Amino acid sequence: MSVFKLTTELMSIPSISGDEQRVGEFLGGYLESLGYKVELQEVENGRKNVIAWASDNPEVFLSTHMDTVPPFIPPTEDDEKIYGRGSCDAKGIIASQIVAAENLRKEGIDKIGLLYTVDEEESGLGARVANEHPVAEKCKYLINGEPTDLDLAIGSKGSLRMTLKTEGKAAHSAYPEMGDSAIVKILEVLQDILDADLPKDEFFGETTLNIGTIKGGLKTNVVPPSAEAGLHIRMVSDLEPVEKILQEAISGRATLETMSCSLPVKMLEVEGFKQKVVRFTTDIPYLTKWGTPLLLGAGSILDAHTKHEFVLKKDLEKAVALYENLVKKLLNT
Repeated sequence: MSVFKLTTELMSIPSISGDEQRVGEFLGGYLESLGYKVELQEVENGRKNVIAWASDNPEVFLSTHMDTVPPFIPPTEDDEKIYGRGSCDAKGIIASQIVAAENLRKEGIDKIGLLYTVDEEESGLGARVANEHPVAEKCKYLINGEPTDLDLAIGSKGSLRMTLKTEGKAAHSAYPEMGDSAIVKILEVLQDILDADLPKDEFFGETTLNIGTIKGGLKTNVVPPSAEAGLHIRMVSDLEPVEKILQEAISGRATLETMSCSLPVKMLEVEGFKQKVVRFTTDIPYLTKWGTPLLLGAGSILDAHTKHEFVLKKDLEKAVALYENLVKKLLNT
């Protein structure tokens, strides 16, 4: 299939995190038909990573994730763009990597493999399981794919997901002085967190904080006895200084629980490629046994996770050429 056809075929299969079974089966079958040795690696409840290699000595793997954020948006296209969920994050990337791998094989270059994971958009569970696969020992370089505008990302921030909780005392809303509002308390704590001076780094930049969810209370006529907020922090440092600053801001008024954490990562710089640092994180922190990491892909992260998600067709074609060039450079190093 062409890179455009393969992109839309993959996008036509819904694969919101937790529901990647069908797209994994499709990919596994397709890669087997192309002559790869394929393993569908069980991760959880029928969800499987797809691991494929073209020879007994796969030194460079191309990789990204199969899952998407909700909601499912079926593919549409015009002369310039492919629209819909996964167009740039990351099914267009899968398609461009497979086409690049096939072009390399036609040139007799077969020291390559492909790794496609589940659950990247949630906790990275697929990558954690993939890290224990024995073929990782043969991999010298892992070219991961995310929307980087076709630039080679030489650094990515870490990812810290946390839950903040406050407790209060329920009372009739007509007599609020008889209770203790957990919502008022959490709003005060969140404001202090927003005002906190989080770490900065010369290479990675500033820590990025997002308050993603807030919930609490029972009814409008009840002083709320509990509340919680979900935080997502893009880290530029180790975990310890971030936790210390947050606890100082909270000052005992709330509890803070870490849900998942991956640290910032520096990646390989390669001459001849436009380079930058990105704010988002990837599967790379969990794939430590898969050799030296690199990061590159078609599309913009600013279009990912949106209702208008798209990828330029010309960028998919450019990505194919960039992946081919990058693999050749790495194998010749």
